[in-house]
Amino acid sequence: MAKPVVLPLEPAALAERQLVHDRARTSRFPDLFVRKLQRMSASPLAYLRGAAPLFYEILVARPDLADGPPGEGWIVGDMHLENFGAYRPDPLGASEAASSRGESGNQKKRSVRFDLNDFDDAIIGPWRLDLLRLSTSLLLGGRELGASGVVALTLCDLLIDAWIRSAFDGAPPLEPPPPVVALTEQVRARSKAALLDARTLMVAGKRRFARGPRYADLPKEVASAVPAAFQSYVATLPEEDRPSKGSFEIVDAALRIAGTGSLGGLRIAVLVKGKGEEGSWIFDMKEQGAPSASVLLGEAAPWSGNDAERVATAFRACVAAPPRMMGCTSLANAGKFSKLPLFVRKLSPQEDKLNLRRLRGADLPSLATYLGALLGAAHARAATKTPKTRWSDADRASLRAHAIELAGIHEAIYLPLCERMRPLLPST
Repeated sequence: MAKPVVLPLEPAALAERQLVHDRARTSRFPDLFVRKLQRMSASPLAYLRGAAPLFYEILVARPDLADGPPGEGWIVGDMHLENFGAYRPDPLGASEAASSRGESGNQKKRSVRFDLNDFDDAIIGPWRLDLLRLSTSLLLGGRELGASGVVALTLCDLLIDAWIRSAFDGAPPLEPPPPVVALTEQVRARSKAALLDARTLMVAGKRRFARGPRYADLPKEVASAVPAAFQSYVATLPEEDRPSKGSFEIVDAALRIAGTGSLGGLRIAVLVKGKGEEGSWIFDMKEQGAPSASVLLGEAAPWSGNDAERVATAFRACVAAPPRMMGCTSLANAGKFSKLPLFVRKLSPQEDKLNLRRLRGADLPSLATYLGALLGAAHARAATKTPKTRWSDADRASLRAHAIELAGIHEAIYLPLCERMRPLLPST
């Protein structure tokens, strides 16, 4: 369990603390330190996305902000607006999965899902922490999109009210709002060839990851350990998720550079043969450590196994139709990277995250309601302690007040952090 840190809550001190986290997180891949700073410098919301550990350290220093109404179970931990996405739960490509089951066009359409999609920081804890962090991100995101303070607070009310109806009454989400419909159609239309062309190139007649902003060479000790680790993962898959002999033959492996909060952890992209000449598949093997909220909540039990298994357990508990082919593994004989828990999932062309930069202010009311309902359903599905009564108006007002204060704290940290970043970032 992480040890609580006694923090002075002045913005300058918190900005310094954030840099301590970022340097530690990227210490094994120092080149990623600047990249993480660049991503967080984009806006207060971008900063919040990369600052889950500090978010919970602030709650340790201000336990009154973490107090609130009852209800407990698996929570996402790093909950924010862009932690939702559209994906196809089938293990194969769209046409492969549909044809293997003889599905019609309408059936294929129903197989695309929009839901929570990142459980790296999942932990057993109070529901209110997820709702608090999501509300904080909504206040910051609404302001980023030009909403007035009054409108942003109304969005927060819509989100909390939808969460309550979903968590306590089982009310299903309303019709998907325009951004969700657009994202779903976008990922449905994207082909496997487009995914491969965007991430790979042909070298001597074989596909390889394109080294650059997305991919880099792995340390030698990691590269040599990847085949055995990947085969160990494959051995745990059910038979129906292993379509043919030779499909999982590794063609290339690279260091994957993605995310904001997770940037600096070991992340391995594995390109395998797949089915057919253009049938290659990409897998993501991602290092997992202690969840950020453990500094506030303690051990993330109960679950059996390591942190990669914690992520898989939470994913399956919270999401009605999680992606198939999820699994776990670790590296052997890889030096300092040995035995790190790795969560493995297949990347699909039919997969994309909600992106705030593509939203319009007018979309936010329906989106806030929809996301609140999805989170409420996930919490109810994975509950361990369900309250006997609904949250009251006073509970809602308290939660909103805490989110307002946390949004203000993160706004106050943002510019002092940017000031400290300036000497570290390339000149523009």
